[in-house]
Amino acid sequence: MFSKLTGLFKNKANLEEIAYLEAQNIQWDAEQGYIVDGILLNDVLAERLNYLSNRRMQQFDDLAQLYSTAMIINEKIDLEIAQQRFNTMLGNTEENLLEFKAIVKKLNDYYRQFLRDQK
Repeated sequence: MFSKLTGLFKNKANLEEIAYLEAQNIQWDAEQGYIVDGILLNDVLAERLNYLSNRRMQQFDDLAQLYSTAMIINEKIDLEIAQQRFNTMLGNTEENLLEFKAIVKKLNDYYRQFLRDQK
């Protein structure tokens, strides 16, 4: 009986997680990593992540590390935007930095709501 009850809660939690992922347009591919809003993060944004995280991260695969590094990333984005001095080698603009910040927020919210307490 108890296992049936815990199974119901797990199924409900899984359904909530799936609904969240669909609503936020987040997908996981075992070979390519996270895909958010149709953007393959490890292919398209890995260099920008490396730069904005002060070389602490090279890939988006470890959401726990992204969560702990988010403050550095957000501060660096805010600084570039406030000074209007963008890293042109990475093609940074205010628009794509705000988009990057939104992607990090989506992944961090997902991690905080569904993955953090599972470990």
